[in-house]
Amino acid sequence: MGLRLFISISLLCVIHSYSQQDSIINNEYITTFQDKISTRISLINTSNSFYINQGDGGLEYKLEPNIRNYLGASVLFRSLEIDYGFTPSFLKANQDNDDSKLFNLNFRMFHNQWMQTIDLYNQKGFYFILNDQKEKISGINTFKIGGSTSYIVNKNFSFRAIGFQNEWQTKSAGSFIPRLYYYYTKYSFKDNNFNESAYSVDIAIAPSYYYNLNIKKHFLLSFGSSLGIGINHSSNVGEGSLTSALFEFSGRAVLGYNSETFFGGVNTNLLILEHNVDRYTRQDDSISFLEFYIGYRFKASKKLIKLANDFNRKFGF
Repeated sequence: MGLRLFISISLLCVIHSYSQQDSIINNEYITTFQDKISTRISLINTSNSFYINQGDGGLEYKLEPNIRNYLGASVLFRSLEIDYGFTPSFLKANQDNDDSKLFNLNFRMFHNQWMQTIDLYNQKGFYFILNDQKEKISGINTFKIGGSTSYIVNKNFSFRAIGFQNEWQTKSAGSFIPRLYYYYTKYSFKDNNFNESAYSVDIAIAPSYYYNLNIKKHFLLSFGSSLGIGINHSSNVGEGSLTSALFEFSGRAVLGYNSETFFGGVNTNLLILEHNVDRYTRQDDSISFLEFYIGYRFKASKKLIKLANDFNRKFGF
């Protein structure tokens, strides 16, 4: 596919979400970097895969998107984050991507103790895997959009320390985090004279617990998971529609290093949504995310700090 480029500029959608945190002063649990500009580069691998099980003793197969890695660079200051990413062809995982496509956006926004995530995956080019057989199929396209709304019960727990690194968990803390998940997925199948589509809607309530373990001041080990239940409504090719129970599982693990200037680490996350697509067939809808990152912070100019403070005062944040 050559170079793949996306630019995501989070302005209006995150101004309000960050501004509440800008005025927080440091405490024994959380250190903020409100007057510093954070820059980072990262290597990211993410995809949306589908596992199909056709009843007891039936076939089990997998639709796996053509794997690709992309390099990202970002600049973050308070309410503004600018991200730039591309998929370099010299990476081994990207060398067979001519018939494939991946466009992905992930946002996380905060207001007080509320956290909002938004995910978008547009994929083309899958492998059909059955037992040891693997066949590349270019006529399948999936589009997914959705996210989750969460409430962080413990004010001393920082999710930003494992999501954005513009806060740091200086004293260990955990929190119960109830979540509401919602996703819409569209499947398109094109092959010669065959042109069909289907869709799926997922809604789930998922209690979760996360813990940030501070190790010798500069190192952080974070882990957490959720287990939820909800409802799925699917419109399937040739099978009509079906409403069934939905089961959710997610897990996250983060290992990070932090100082006043340098930071880095590895961030991994997995979300599985399981439901029936007909009376005899179960599908696991899986989103995986793996990121290696390194970054550097430097002091923002007095003019930039004043501009941010004036903006917050003017708009009441």
